[in-house]
Amino acid sequence: MAKVFGFMEYNRELSADRPVAERIQDWQEFHTALPLDAQRNQSARCMDCGTAFCQMGLFLGGVASGCPLNNYVPEWNELLYLGLDEKAYHRLIKTNPFPEFTSRVCPALCEGSCTLGLNDFAVTTKANEFSIIEQAFEQGWVKPRPPKTRTGKKVAVIGAGPSGMACADKLNRYGHSVTVFEKDDRPGGLLMYGIPNMKLDKEVILRRKAVMEAEGIQFRTSVEVGKDISASSLRDDFDAIVLCIGAKKPRDLSAEGRQSKGIYFAVDFLAANTKSLLDSKLSDGKAISAKGKDVIVIGGGDTGTDCVGTAIRHGCKSVAQLEILPAPPVNRGPNNPWPEWPKIQKTDYGQEESIELFGQDPRNYCLTTKKIEGDENGNVRSLHTVEVDWSTGSLKEIPGTEKEWPAQLVLIAMGFLGPEETIIKELSLAQNSRSNILSEEESYATNVEGVFAAGDARRGQSLVVWAIKEGCNAAQACDGYLRGKHSRQ
Repeated sequence: MAKVFGFMEYNRELSADRPVAERIQDWQEFHTALPLDAQRNQSARCMDCGTAFCQMGLFLGGVASGCPLNNYVPEWNELLYLGLDEKAYHRLIKTNPFPEFTSRVCPALCEGSCTLGLNDFAVTTKANEFSIIEQAFEQGWVKPRPPKTRTGKKVAVIGAGPSGMACADKLNRYGHSVTVFEKDDRPGGLLMYGIPNMKLDKEVILRRKAVMEAEGIQFRTSVEVGKDISASSLRDDFDAIVLCIGAKKPRDLSAEGRQSKGIYFAVDFLAANTKSLLDSKLSDGKAISAKGKDVIVIGGGDTGTDCVGTAIRHGCKSVAQLEILPAPPVNRGPNNPWPEWPKIQKTDYGQEESIELFGQDPRNYCLTTKKIEGDENGNVRSLHTVEVDWSTGSLKEIPGTEKEWPAQLVLIAMGFLGPEETIIKELSLAQNSRSNILSEEESYATNVEGVFAAGDARRGQSLVVWAIKEGCNAAQACDGYLRGKHSRQ
């Protein structure tokens, strides 16, 4: 236990984000860190409770409870408090290959299940993790760890998102030779082009890529499997393939006027912005600009928030988020008890910025889009909605609540339907009812021998931490296959 009465002695404290007026002028990360001594005090609040739900990674009520990676949270909290920071780092990476990612973008499932959270504010586990991993990079503790021996087996990992990177990392540690194929020009998947720079600086991803390359992993970017190179040829050239291709097929909006110009999927809007930012600091004109426009974001969640924050940094005239579901409760409901993940309303950075800049929360609940109206040139001009009632358990439109919203840019952030199917069709892979790649639950094996699947392509769109977990598990399954195959020869 870090400090016996630490949870009574210290209150939860998080560092303040950069001021809104300052941060909306640039694309730098808006989170800041506490001084190290203050962060140690926060780790002292960890109770080392008898049953540490924070590290369980269970499903309760159909919702994840605790860290899917089964991080040894109480152990590295204690080590951080004691000043044994390098030991804390080595304990942290036993379960999590990329703490620098999760400590920035994970919603902290661990904190939602913290025992202290029963009657107090949870331990700042996410911030503690950030402190440990950033110290590790600063102090030079993060060093390439190439395997001492190689098995002679070659594995192709398709997709360099969090699941693909995690899978490649673990397969390489097993001694296999790993090549990662990525259709984008930079690795990271949605970490690179789906999450804006102000939440995750892209140098953080490239920093990790450099370590992985020094460990012997090859990255082949700007190579689209199924187009630039066939999936079938990879089966001939490699002993196994792991598909970590994500689930980036976006759910579309069905409404009159959808064909109007100025309507984009959120992922395309965010990706174009980040690429232009990295390539030219937005000077190449290839970003989808929200400058001076009334922006409507259809859909909530993290992606919707990222669209709000990005539009504000462009200098939009106004921004509104439309959600079809009711607003979540402010506090846990009786049907959402601890240690389940709390399904409560939170005000994220994009909403904070809108409130300060425009004087109001951009979120509007219980609305459905009925029609999109274009101007004489076919450009979107406005969006028509109607309020809906969920009190009977199903959607019912409320007559007389129609409203017209001015809009010159509409962003669809309604989630994703499944993976792109080029590779799936080429390899004749089986799919489930949700169009995800069908694989065995424990083995991650598809219906095609030597081909495995992991991440969003297998489980559907989910969190980065789940993608990392899937990648690690698939690597372990693939390693078992390769070693079994080797022993039969």
